[in-house]
Amino acid sequence: MYNKISVAIALAFSVNTQANTDSGNSPAVPEKIEITGSRIKGVDLEGTQPITILDSDAIKRTGANTVYELLQTLSQVKGGSGTFSTSESGSTSTSTPAGQAAASLRGMGPSATLTLINGRRVAPSSFAAGTQNFVDINAIPLSAIERVEILATGASAIYGADAVAGVINYILKEDYDGAEFDISYGDSFAQSDEGKIQLNALYGTELGRGNLTVFADYFKRNQLNASDRSHTRHPSLVNSYSYLPKLSNTPNIYYYSSQDGNELTAPSCKSALVTTEYGENICAYYQNEDDVLSPPFESVSAGFMFNQTFGEHRLKSDFFYSKTKSTAYSSPAAINQLDDSEGPFVSEEALFIFDDENGENPLLSSLYIDPFSTYLGQESWGFAFDARFDAPRTVEVESQNLRLVVALEGYLGDWNYETGLTYSQSKSEQEAVAGIYNRYKFHAALSGELCSIGEIASLVDGVASCNGGNLLPFYNPFAVNDAQNDAVLALTAANPTRSGKSEVFGADINISGELFEVNDIDVRAAFGLEVRKEKLSDIPSSDAVADANNGYLVDVFGFGSSIANAQRTQFGAYSEFYIPVSDALELQLAGRFDHYDDFGSTFNPKISASYRLDETMLVRAGWATSFRAPSLTQAGVKLRTTTSTFDCGANQAVADLFCEGDGTLVTVNSLELGNSQLNAEESESISLGFAWSPTTETTLTVDYWQFDYSDVIDTNMTAVLGRAISDATLRHCGLVPDGEMGISFGEDVCSVTDNRGLRIDQQGAELNEILVSYVTQFDPRNQSLQLYRDHVIQLENTGSQDIKGIDLKFDQRWRFDQSSLKLSLDMTHYLAYQRNKPGTDSEEELVGSFRYPENIARIEMNYDVNDYYVSVFANYIDGYDDDIEGLRGREIDELNSLGLLDEHDARKVVSWTTVGIRVGASLSEQLNINVAMDNVFDKAPPRVYGTARGFDSINHNAFGATYRVGLNYRF
Repeated sequence: MYNKISVAIALAFSVNTQANTDSGNSPAVPEKIEITGSRIKGVDLEGTQPITILDSDAIKRTGANTVYELLQTLSQVKGGSGTFSTSESGSTSTSTPAGQAAASLRGMGPSATLTLINGRRVAPSSFAAGTQNFVDINAIPLSAIERVEILATGASAIYGADAVAGVINYILKEDYDGAEFDISYGDSFAQSDEGKIQLNALYGTELGRGNLTVFADYFKRNQLNASDRSHTRHPSLVNSYSYLPKLSNTPNIYYYSSQDGNELTAPSCKSALVTTEYGENICAYYQNEDDVLSPPFESVSAGFMFNQTFGEHRLKSDFFYSKTKSTAYSSPAAINQLDDSEGPFVSEEALFIFDDENGENPLLSSLYIDPFSTYLGQESWGFAFDARFDAPRTVEVESQNLRLVVALEGYLGDWNYETGLTYSQSKSEQEAVAGIYNRYKFHAALSGELCSIGEIASLVDGVASCNGGNLLPFYNPFAVNDAQNDAVLALTAANPTRSGKSEVFGADINISGELFEVNDIDVRAAFGLEVRKEKLSDIPSSDAVADANNGYLVDVFGFGSSIANAQRTQFGAYSEFYIPVSDALELQLAGRFDHYDDFGSTFNPKISASYRLDETMLVRAGWATSFRAPSLTQAGVKLRTTTSTFDCGANQAVADLFCEGDGTLVTVNSLELGNSQLNAEESESISLGFAWSPTTETTLTVDYWQFDYSDVIDTNMTAVLGRAISDATLRHCGLVPDGEMGISFGEDVCSVTDNRGLRIDQQGAELNEILVSYVTQFDPRNQSLQLYRDHVIQLENTGSQDIKGIDLKFDQRWRFDQSSLKLSLDMTHYLAYQRNKPGTDSEEELVGSFRYPENIARIEMNYDVNDYYVSVFANYIDGYDDDIEGLRGREIDELNSLGLLDEHDARKVVSWTTVGIRVGASLSEQLNINVAMDNVFDKAPPRVYGTARGFDSINHNAFGATYRVGLNYRF
């Protein structure tokens, strides 16, 4: 009876647990399988915890080319913005590096999900996503994976840091006998070319008393542009424009230079003019013109797995190397003044090209022609303009990853042991190849102070002269299709670089076996020790670094950088116990102590249990605490140039002072600092569920889970602004001094006082009174306190998240004489996702809000007959609220005029269901063919107005209908 129960219940905890492996020679050492979530070998602990397993057959049937594509079939990794690829990447700042991707369970972020290969850690990418280090899953070769095990609950008691939301364990192929070759090609059905090709080979053979398995993989994917799809080709809203047109579309004239205080457009704008909320007619820019929805990507990988048996001992080793290349694009960089404020100046002569045949120029008569200082300090007369460069900021990234593990396992008496050494490395190189310009050379060019050798001239007796080459004519931003003018601009281009390296050195030892016997019940246990050394460096070139001695100015326009250099040593000791209290009741108890030499120690326990009510029903429960140590980037970042967004909808006092009382989102340039005093993020998780298998062909599992996640690490610009209202030490006139933190205010705001004569940077100043004085004296366009630039904020333990949900899985199989039919449902329902609002003590509910769908589901029907199979599936993403709060007032007005908002000034993004088909056939004993089609009805992603792209590129995609054809040949 016990075996029948085990078989029935084991089916309940996987998508497909039937291994499809060709085994070579049988090793002399009996192999006992270790399931993710337990270190005790040879014991079925699947029943005590919800685990999903994708075996090799299930992986092949997904039609995935990469690990990222594979994980998109699972509901546990969807929702929120945790799981990402470079669809959201910027090219020049510290956002997701091009060509890389990360997996996140429960939407809690990739750094809260532990990634393992064969149960051991992997070096994270040296280029963090923001300040969150993550494992680049694009570097893991899919062709080498035998199965993937996903444990979506806290597991620090077993694995240590980062297993807050759970663990994804990639198990590599081993003991393979034979050879096979795969080739596949896929593309969309659109006229554009997003083609992707993959080649991989696998070879395994007996070698002595062991086995050698070798693999190689090549994958290449073309890019997808926003202009390639009708639903992304044009802006969602006319009013989602930027005041900064491209140079080739001719700049606007900055409103401060206009005699009526309005932005003016040059006569040669090539696009239709846009009317602003101020009644201006301007030459506008829309992001979709240059948006790349999916960047080009290329990867090559190779490796081996070698096992050798020596009596009761077995030497195991695995090695792989991967190299990826990608290119990322961002909208062209804005052109600012030398000090990075808006509205660069150019000589009035720039507008002479618009003189009519009588030498008249109505534009000049509409302007204030003011004095300004050139780069060399000469006085000139001119006006300010608004523009961005033509070329999108383009960065090429190359990453190399390698991993080597040597392990020895076997028996010492009745106890199984395993010990191993791990070295894992991730290296990335980044270079800007287009769209980046040196701010000093550009401003010298604007004033005719650039030499033909690309160097800035010097003043000799008050006259600009060159030490080499000739002095060039001034660069005219209003001159279009002028080869000589364009050549001057080309001399100001720059190619900043960034170099990163991440390393993990690890050693571990584990023993497991029978601890003792009580009343014919075997109590089994595992004990282990781990030591790990981690290193990380992220070093940009000097022209991409902000320096306090230079007013925090980066030498180039529109390029952010992060400097990080850190290392740490960690020691861990754990124990785990399996206690079969009776034939029906099983317990798992575990605890782990970890010590870090940089932030201290932590202990995390775990208790889980399963109880078999009868042959068909099992109930289970688990409780655990977990932690995430501050990443090396978070602890070791020296200075990160980035942007920070504050939410005026979260703090009314901040809204009144900085947002005219509106609840909008505002993004400003800022500098982030690491914090060596950060505490670890902590989580307490609970899971409750049951599995019901009335027959071996029917399985239903339902699991409730919750996480109380506290001390989450992030920057909080809203909170800093809120604290600055009462804390003058955070308010600075001009740039924040080196070594201090806080908010920077410009000259105008700092020139006024409150009713008692106190300036904004003085303690006790009434900021509301200063706002009134500032608006009265200067009448700014945006009648709120104007922030300056380069606000300095520090990473901190900002708040908490409370997440609850239910997973439901159902499998039903019908078997016939020569065929079978299987129906599967995999669904996640979020009950709550609460987090504290930035800058406040109040909580907000995210379920049903932007990017947080309440329900995510996949239903699939598989039909197998002889040597053929057909699968039809549907993926469902629930609807949620559009991100209306983050829009500008002019965009809200347009939505209202279009009748797209409800009575609460809100809008619902509709749900999205896509259908896919998989077909496979064995044409012979050696040759197999498979065809995959996704989104067969070519459904466009739902319209989302709260994002510039017009759709949610995390939860949806813009590819439309796609296909993939693959061939597999076995030798």
